[in-house]
Amino acid sequence: MARGKERAWQRMLSGRRLDLLDPSPLDIELSDIAHGLARVARWNGQTLGDYPFSVAQHSVLVLEIFKALNPEVDARAQLYALLHDAPEYVTGDLISPFKAAIGGNYKDVENRLLGAVYLRFSLGALPPPALTRQIKKADKEAAYFEAVNLAGFDAGEGRRLFGEPTVPAFDIEAFDRLIRPWPTREAHDIFVAAVENLAAAVHP
Repeated sequence: MARGKERAWQRMLSGRRLDLLDPSPLDIELSDIAHGLARVARWNGQTLGDYPFSVAQHSVLVLEIFKALNPEVDARAQLYALLHDAPEYVTGDLISPFKAAIGGNYKDVENRLLGAVYLRFSLGALPPPALTRQIKKADKEAAYFEAVNLAGFDAGEGRRLFGEPTVPAFDIEAFDRLIRPWPTREAHDIFVAAVENLAAAVHP
């Protein structure tokens, strides 16, 4: 008997059935994104602390760096930044060297998912190129801080891999709050609140 088409969807806890190869914005729920990202560990879990440093927390860190680097950005741009790694709620967070080894198909799937997420929150499927560059810069600076504070890199190695950080100095207490790994529920709730607040500002 001929085999049927291989399954390419995942059932989410919300009850949605998300097609990973042809994702519909209608099947994307904030509750699923937050649940997944709060449980996906950055750096393959090789970080200091009592909890994994989650992609949900990383997303909030990127947002804060993005705002510090670009003080005039509006809520729409901030929402793009906060959601930049949203596909990882279903794909997981592969480290960059492994992504490069896998090649193009992985990135195509990830980009389709990201476009569907952006559409779900009434953003354009593709942010403007200048905004994409700003988000990427904030992402790399977040990676530097995570690398040297959590993942065992020294500052010189961090600068070689991720560049010299240029973000204005954080308040020490605020930075410690952002970089110290959060419990899963806390990461989930902070991420949800950030998305909801920005979405409300974009669409009053």
